[in-house]
Amino acid sequence: MKAEQAFELTGHQNPIFAAELSQKPGLLFTAGNDKGLVEWSLTRQEFIKVMFPVAGSVYAIHCPVGFPLMFAGLRNGDVLVFDFIQQKIITTLKQHLKPIFDIKSIPNKQELLVASEDGSVSVWNLQDLTLLHIIRVSADTVRSIAISPNQQQMALGCRDNHVRVYNTEDYSPVTTLSDHTMAVFTTAYANDGRYMLSGARDAQIKVWDAASFELVKNIPAHLFAVNHILSHPTRPYFASASMDKSIKIWGADDFKLYKIISREKGYANHLLSINKLAWDGDQLISVSDDKRVLGWDIEF
Repeated sequence: MKAEQAFELTGHQNPIFAAELSQKPGLLFTAGNDKGLVEWSLTRQEFIKVMFPVAGSVYAIHCPVGFPLMFAGLRNGDVLVFDFIQQKIITTLKQHLKPIFDIKSIPNKQELLVASEDGSVSVWNLQDLTLLHIIRVSADTVRSIAISPNQQQMALGCRDNHVRVYNTEDYSPVTTLSDHTMAVFTTAYANDGRYMLSGARDAQIKVWDAASFELVKNIPAHLFAVNHILSHPTRPYFASASMDKSIKIWGADDFKLYKIISREKGYANHLLSINKLAWDGDQLISVSDDKRVLGWDIEF
């Protein structure tokens, strides 16, 4: 496996916490501790514009498939809703009073999920943006939401060290996984749906059987917290990003380490914590506390 830096995008004045591909190919959105959410051209590898100003830090951006909308979760608990057709913020989802850490959607239900530091996940109708349900998950922060490929299950990473699995049909709890020793920052499913992955402040990645929920493998993956795990959209691999300033690419079927992208390995990689990843085909995009957006061409 080979990795080569494809581009570097600069312009953010503060750490970047969120990255999301647009529904329209070739566009990327990023945000963090700046005063605005930024649009970039991946085809021209350049800044396009600040989409809209934000009052506080943004930890989550989501562009649901099939809807001309973008959702941005703020530190104060608000979720801004931007309409691409009207080119403006059309409303603010107000339910949470504490920071929003993740936003995902379930396409076949046309529902939006919002995870907050208040320990709950709110469920919204994507058609009319009405609040449908509140899932009381934990007494502490819900950091991440992962939706299984068949959209029947979701795995929530929680600050109380647990991964909580829910049935998405009625949002009933299925099981709680308790092997991490520190806060769970990220959850993901392998793209074939066989395994669920979790990464935590304890620097471990745990691989779970998505049907039996048995622990399949514990990977001492990084030196510091695992901030994000993201499965490749089509290939049997997943990438992890860490506070230790490295990106690693793993096999999603054999769980072997195939690539380390770090300064120690000779790459002009990030200088600080890597917070979020995005796959654009075989190109991996990373954002960091060092205020940079980097693109990596991965040759499998």
